[in-house]
Amino acid sequence: MQSNEVQDLAQIKKTLKELLVADLSLEDIKPEEIRDDEVLFGEGLGLDSLDAVEIVVILQRKFGLEVRDLENRKDVFYSIDSLAKYIYENRKKVS
Repeated sequence: MQSNEVQDLAQIKKTLKELLVADLSLEDIKPEEIRDDEVLFGEGLGLDSLDAVEIVVILQRKFGLEVRDLENRKDVFYSIDSLAKYIYENRKKVS
């Protein structure tokens, strides 16, 4: 992994955490408390299907990405790490 890729991924993760806390009204959690590898749904961070829809909106609005076929892309929504990797790889193709 090149150093600018590491920096880009770190910035994407930071932004994602800030957006999740703000847009999903996670009042009891600070962005820096969310681990990069923490499971986002269920027993992890505790997000639900409505939150998944909001994450899709965040990806579209903030990162210019379109997530198609949400049901078959659960791997993308697993953690901050998986979301950041998806954003990095797909944003890079568009640029």
